[in-house]
Amino acid sequence: MTVLYRTYRPSKWSEVVGQESIVNALTDAISNKHISHAYLFSGSRGTGKTSVARILARALDTKEEDVYEIDAASNRGIDDIRHLRDHVAVLPFNSPYKVYIIDEVHMLSKDAWNALLKTLEEPPQHVIFILATTELDKVPETIISRCQTFTFKRPSRDVIRIHVSAIAKKEGHTLDAGAADLIALLGDGSFRDALGNLEKVLSSVKGKSAGIKRSEVEAITGAPRSELINDFITHVLAKDADKSLTVISKAVESGLSMNIFLTLVLEKMRLILLIQNSPSSVAYVKARVSDDDMAFISTTAAKKLLTTHMLSSLLQAAIETARASIESLPLEIAVVNIAAKV
Repeated sequence: MTVLYRTYRPSKWSEVVGQESIVNALTDAISNKHISHAYLFSGSRGTGKTSVARILARALDTKEEDVYEIDAASNRGIDDIRHLRDHVAVLPFNSPYKVYIIDEVHMLSKDAWNALLKTLEEPPQHVIFILATTELDKVPETIISRCQTFTFKRPSRDVIRIHVSAIAKKEGHTLDAGAADLIALLGDGSFRDALGNLEKVLSSVKGKSAGIKRSEVEAITGAPRSELINDFITHVLAKDADKSLTVISKAVESGLSMNIFLTLVLEKMRLILLIQNSPSSVAYVKARVSDDDMAFISTTAAKKLLTTHMLSSLLQAAIETARASIESLPLEIAVVNIAAKV
C-alpha cells in the first residue's frame, strides 16, 4: 500500500482541507498579481504547509525543475546559505520564477540567518522564497518582517474525522463513527499523523471492507479500550476512589499514555455533560460515537451524576499530567479529591 499521506497529499487548491482563509488569501493575491517575494508559513506538523507551498509554486506557473526544496534541519549552516545565494542569481530554466521552499527554517544557524536576510532584503525579481516552520518563535523578527506571514491552524477533530472517513472510503473501507473519531483524536491536530494511524488500521484489516469498529482501532493502535474508559467514568461518578484508582493502575500496567487516557475520559464526560443538560445535543453526540458508546453515554447522563467540579478537577489533572514526573499522579490526586467532596 502506498503511504496514504503521500497518496492523498493535496495537489490543487480545492483539495486543501482546513486552511480556507489561507487558500483564499493566496488565490486572491495571484488573481490580482500581488505576488510577494517571500512567504513564511508557520504552524504545527501535518497541517499542510509544504503542500500549500508546492501548490502555490504551481499556481505561479513554476515548472518542476525551477522548484527547489531545502531541508534546513540538514542544510543549516552559512555555507549552505551562501551556496543558495549564488544559486538564486541564475535565471529560471523555463518558468517566470524560481521558487525555494525552505522547510524547518527555524533550524538555521545565526550566521545562516544573517546570510539569508541579505538575500531577502534585495531578492532577484525572478525568485520567490517560501519558508516553513513549526516554531515561529525561533525565527528572527528581521526575517519575519520581510515575509508575508500565514499561520496554519490545527484542524479540528471534526475536520480530521471527516477527512479520514472520506479517504478510508476511497480505499474501499468504511469506518464507524467511533473508529473515525478515535483516529482523528490520535492524530492530535495533524493530518499526517491521522492518516498514518488510518494506514496502520487499514493494513491490519485486509479483506474487511465494511464497518471497521472503534474496538479494532483500539487494538491496532494501542489506544485505551472503551470498556476501560467507561469503567473509570462509572467509578468516578460514583465517587469510588478505590475502584477508580484500580482502573488507573490497569491503564499504567498496560503501558497506556495517561495523556491519551485522560483525553478520552474528558471527551466522553463532555458528551455526557451535553446530553445531561441539553437533550437537543443527542444528534451531535450520536454522529461522533459508536452505538455502544452512545448507549453508555445516554444511560450515564440519565443518572445526572456528573458535576462541573468533577470535570474541572480532571481538566486540571490533564494540564498537570504533561509536566508530571509520575504521569498518573495528577489523575490519582484528582480522583481522591472528587471522592472526598461531599
